[in-house]
Amino acid sequence: MNRFYAVATQVLAHHDAVIDKLVGDEVMALFIRAFAGDACIGKMASSAETLLCSVGYGKGEPWLPLGVGMDFGTAFVGNVGSGEVKDFTALGDVVNTAARLQAEARPGQIVMSESVYQAVSERFPEALAVEMTLKGKSEPVAARVIDLAARPVTA
Repeated sequence: MNRFYAVATQVLAHHDAVIDKLVGDEVMALFIRAFAGDACIGKMASSAETLLCSVGYGKGEPWLPLGVGMDFGTAFVGNVGSGEVKDFTALGDVVNTAARLQAEARPGQIVMSESVYQAVSERFPEALAVEMTLKGKSEPVAARVIDLAARPVTA
């Protein structure tokens, strides 16, 4: 996992993300407009693609089964907890939706909400439109899937 964390933190820092958590085989990153600028959604998409390429998707045999989920919107960001137990985190529907989209992503896939896709659609014209039934959602969620595992291998 240390190899993955090293790659993920380097890629995400390069794209101005705030790394919220390293938990098991997951990384939660926040793309906060105040830090990442107005191009934050584009940076989020670039970091997802770079991260998957960094573990080998589209370049041969990946060394880690990895999928990415993304959503963008308003969240409550800050420290939670009290006393000796405090944690910096983000809370809100957008965070839950991103986590659920990530859970649906198969290795080599980026699964993004339709709102994220609208901001980066020119970059991913091949994105497959889907509707997903996500835990905690009463209605299906429109999303787009980019499958880097299905792209031809490049040198």
